[in-house]
Amino acid sequence: MKLNHVKIGIAPIAWTNDDMPDLGRENTFEQCISEMALAGYAGCEIGNQYPRDPEVLEKALKLRGLQICNAWFSTYFTRGQKAETIAKFIEHRDFLHALGAKVIGISEQGNSIQGTTLPIFDAKPVYTQAQWQTVIEGFEELAALAAEKGMKLGVHHHMGTGVQTEAEIDYLMEHTSNQVGLLYDCGHLYYSEGTQEAVMRVLEKHINRVVHVHLKDVRPAILEKVRCEKLSFLEGVRTGSFTVPSDGVISFEPIFACLAQHQYEGWMVVEAEQDPAKANPLEYAIKARTFIREKTGC
Repeated sequence: MKLNHVKIGIAPIAWTNDDMPDLGRENTFEQCISEMALAGYAGCEIGNQYPRDPEVLEKALKLRGLQICNAWFSTYFTRGQKAETIAKFIEHRDFLHALGAKVIGISEQGNSIQGTTLPIFDAKPVYTQAQWQTVIEGFEELAALAAEKGMKLGVHHHMGTGVQTEAEIDYLMEHTSNQVGLLYDCGHLYYSEGTQEAVMRVLEKHINRVVHVHLKDVRPAILEKVRCEKLSFLEGVRTGSFTVPSDGVISFEPIFACLAQHQYEGWMVVEAEQDPAKANPLEYAIKARTFIREKTGC
């Protein structure tokens, strides 16, 4: 299958982890982006070691034929921090816009447990109706702000948050306008729902809202260990919950076929956080890039 008008990127989280800075601390920004380019990627997201000066960052990327496609943004609407969230979002939006990015990926972190020591499967937050309303209204405002710069908002459904499960994604999509897009992440969906069928149902139901795609695979034996031993999300990452496409349980061919059938245009980004001391980032980046090229022609 051929995915026209799709670019293949990778996230720096395989080299240096934003949530656990000790993972990959030895890997420099220059090494990270050089290895991304060497592995054959067209662009990347932004990590904690990236320069914050757009001119400095853009020069370093252009030397390697890379461009920025997105960067994570945390919202805190459920903490009552609407004004602060909006102010920081505008700053973040303008930074990404200066770099030529077209998508802003967001996640509501006000009561998220993804960065805590709580068990990821047992302590997940569930929004009250009032919290849903707060989050939905906040996302709509951010989507309008993104549109001012010709950019799209993509809500990242994520483990440990109130937008994690298939039902929660459905609810969000049903109660927001088309201006609020979806950052589709097959790895987080499988982690949450446990089946290939759920991975495909969400994509097929909401394909017209998908503005950005994260490609990651999962290791089911590690997910079972996380569940049985009541590990946190970050403990799971250290243990090896995630890996790159073709190295876990997810079947990617139907995902690529659905995206191609519906003429998805945008980025597909390999985002598979692992301990770089256990999973050499360049080796796994090449493995994923080779697999994607073989399956899609991209």
